Order: sequence, then C-alpha cells, then structure tokens
Amino acid sequence: MANIGFDNNQYLTMQSAHIRERIAQFGGKLYLEFGGKLFDDFHASRVLPGFQPDSKVRMLQQLRDDVEIVIVVNANDIEKNKVRGDLGITYDDDCLRLMDSFRALDLHVGSIVVTQYAGQGAADAFLKRLDALGVRNYRHYPIAGYPSDVNHIVSDEGFGKNDYIETTHSLVVVTAPGPGSGKMATCLSQLYHEHERGVSAGYAKFETFPIWNLPLGHPVNLAYEAATADLNDVNMIDPFHLAAYGVTTVNYNRDVEIFPVLRAIFERLQDKCPYQSPTDMGVNMVGNCIVDDQVCRQASRMEILRRYYNALVSRVKGEADDEQIRKLELVMKKAEVTSELCPAFAAANARAEETGAPAGAMVLPDGRMVTGKTSNLLGASASMLMNAMKLMGGINDNLDLIPDILIKPISDLKTAHLGHRNPRLHSDEVLLALAISGLTNPLAALAQKQLDKLSGSDAHFSVIISEEDIQLYKSLGIHVTCEPKYEVKKFYHK
Repeated sequence: MANIGFDNNQYLTMQSAHIRERIAQFGGKLYLEFGGKLFDDFHASRVLPGFQPDSKVRMLQQLRDDVEIVIVVNANDIEKNKVRGDLGITYDDDCLRLMDSFRALDLHVGSIVVTQYAGQGAADAFLKRLDALGVRNYRHYPIAGYPSDVNHIVSDEGFGKNDYIETTHSLVVVTAPGPGSGKMATCLSQLYHEHERGVSAGYAKFETFPIWNLPLGHPVNLAYEAATADLNDVNMIDPFHLAAYGVTTVNYNRDVEIFPVLRAIFERLQDKCPYQSPTDMGVNMVGNCIVDDQVCRQASRMEILRRYYNALVSRVKGEADDEQIRKLELVMKKAEVTSELCPAFAAANARAEETGAPAGAMVLPDGRMVTGKTSNLLGASASMLMNAMKLMGGINDNLDLIPDILIKPISDLKTAHLGHRNPRLHSDEVLLALAISGLTNPLAALAQKQLDKLSGSDAHFSVIISEEDIQLYKSLGIHVTCEPKYEVKKFYHK
C-alpha cells in the first residue's frame, strides 16, 4: 500500500469554501480561470499521493448550483489541427468531449468561445458544427497591441469588439483543452462587458502548480518545472507579493510578467486593482492539504526522473530537443535526483545484459521487485506483467498460466495474416489469452484479479517498448519509463 501524503477530503472542503469566499468578495459574480486539467490530473496524483485525479471536478460538483462552465479554444489551434498529446484528439474535438464529460456530472456548460478568430476556415467549420449541435458559441478577436496597449485593449475597439458571453451563474469557470487558448483574455473581456452593463464581477485564477506556499526548490514545485520543460515556463519568487507583504511566495514567470498589465486593465475597468500580486489572484488551497511532506517529496523526485527519461525517449523520436533535456538535467540536479532513486532502472538493464535481449523490471506498490525477459512467444513487457500478477497472487513463478497451445495460434495469426513481423505477444494480447485460459484454469483466473493491485508500480525497460504496451501499462496505473534506444536499428518504428 502506497503511503499517503495528501488529504483529499480536506482539500475538497477547503477549496470549495475558499472559492465561495472569493465570489462574495466581488459581489456575487466571479470569472475563474482554470489552468491545468480539470479531469484526469494524473500529474497531481503522482506528486501528491492521495490526490485523486478527478479531485478538481469533484470540488466543482460541491458548487454545482453556482457553476457555469465556458470552454475556450484558440482558432489558430483549430486551423493547425492541434492534437492533445495525452489523448490523441484535436482541440476542437476535445471541446465536445469536455462538454460531454461535464454534463455527465450534471455540471452546466454554457458555451464554447473561439478566441483569436480571424475567419480561419477550420474555425468556421467548427462554429457551424456547434450551431448544428445546438451549442451556444461566441467569437473573440485578435486585439492589436495586446497585452501592452491598455488604452486600446480596454475600449470599444479592443474588448468591446468581442462577443459578450451570456452567463447565468455566479461562478463562471473558464477552461480549455490546452495552454494558449486565451482563458485570461476571455475573463478580462467579460469583466469589460459586465462593467459596461453595470454588473459587479471579479476575476481569479485557479492553477494547481506551482504551489504558492511551498518553497521554490521544493520537489513538488520542481516536478512542475519538469512537466513544463518543453514550454518557456519557470517557477520564480513573486516579487510583487514580497514587496506588498514581505512574504515569500512562488508563482511562475508568465503570471509575474503579465501582472503589471493585468493591474492596469483592472484600474481602467474598476478604478482600482483588487490584487497586490499574482499570488493574490490565485485561489489554490492544495499546499494546505499536504499531510506528509516527505512522502510528497519522494513522489515528486520519482516524477522528475520519469519526466527526464520520457524526454530522452522523445528526443530519440524527434519530439524533444537538447534544450528540453538540459532544463530537465538542471531540475534533477536541484532535486538531487538520479536513476538510483528507482531500483527498477538498474534491474532492467542488468536483466537485459544477462539475457542478451530486451528486459524490464518493476517495483510493485508494496516495494517488491519483479522482472521480465524476452522469450520466443512473449515480449519483455508481456512477460513482466505475467510475472507481476503471479507474484501478487502468490502463484508459483514456474507455472505456465497460458499454455503454448493457446499462445502459438495468436502468434501465427499475427505473422501469417495481420502483417506483423514480430511474433511475440504484446501485453494486451497476453491478457486476452489469460482471460480465455481462466475459463478452465483457476490460477489464471486468480492472476487476472491481481491487475488492479499493480496501480502505482514503477516499470522500466531496457529499450523503447511499443505504444500498445505503454498505453496498456498506463491504463493499469503503472508508471512506465524506457531507456532511450530501440531494440532494432532502423529509421521507421511505428
């Protein structure tokens, strides 16, 4: 059983109460810019053991009667067919997925806003699609001089050109499929329009990381730097908060850089800025719900190590550059992270050297280690998964839970009819074979029951494994890293 470092129930209670306080501060109407992932925040759950991936949306459910959600997407991202790396779907499709997800939880989605709209063909097609689906939609336009020309921005030719988003609830959560969608500009545009209509409204920001009341060099905040190494984000001390209150807090560079402009916009809209610093704008209570700092520190160091190895693999695939690797190496040095942190790394490479073929090793949630080697019929990932289920179920390692008579026809089907060159079974294929074997073999059925117990394990492989195996491991909640090299030297590896 993994150690817990974060009190999720305390977080749900504290966070919803703090947001209610912020709504009241502005007279009953708040536009809340929601950064990061509302659903499936697995980064937070990895660095804060005990944090549930759906915690933020569960918190919103506690405010259900007051909440309205506005989804924002950049027209340029639609035009470029930008894809979410974690889901493999385009940003416009993800808007619809998010709508379905929110509505399934009985959360009201008021509309979708297309920002930076300048007649892009793909954006027009998406807007027509929304019309056909009966989804309310609005256009926000590029503003010359944004964000520095405050006089122009806060005018009829600036924010005034944007469509006014009709909202009906006291808390308007502004979210997006990914970064750079224009959430902050959408919130500020709404403040302009509300002001023109005589409505009192405010703005606040919800961003889980960096955690403002943890030190700059805390591993949890460093893990956020590792997660955003491909961007130009860096954590930094909030100089405005330090000057105003004499208190050291942590923010990130983009919010610090934009704050003088944001303050000027507020002063134009409301005569006075309600905030003295970027930290003041935030409503994040995550740092107050850490109950075991050492557990979170260790979990964050492991996350930094995973990010580093994943970036090394991405570089081999041509998806990351040397600058990203250098940033991660600097973060590792700050957090005192090496591969020795996880014994699976050395064990996987030792097993590969011993067998002369790809191999893997996995540290289970209870701390025990299991390895897997490549055989004639099973790849290293499939082999290790079988060995892990046996170990968790107390099944003799020498027993074959899937007879060769069952594996061989699947292998032959792959090579003879489906165009595969590799006869070895992937992890998902092994699980299907195990399920069939379980119909007549009680031990095979027992092994299947161990799958849920593998969540939280750390697996490492001596070579880059297939995308099918990686996704299968991830679906089981197993963290996967690989050495940055392929088993076979060739140019195309799909």
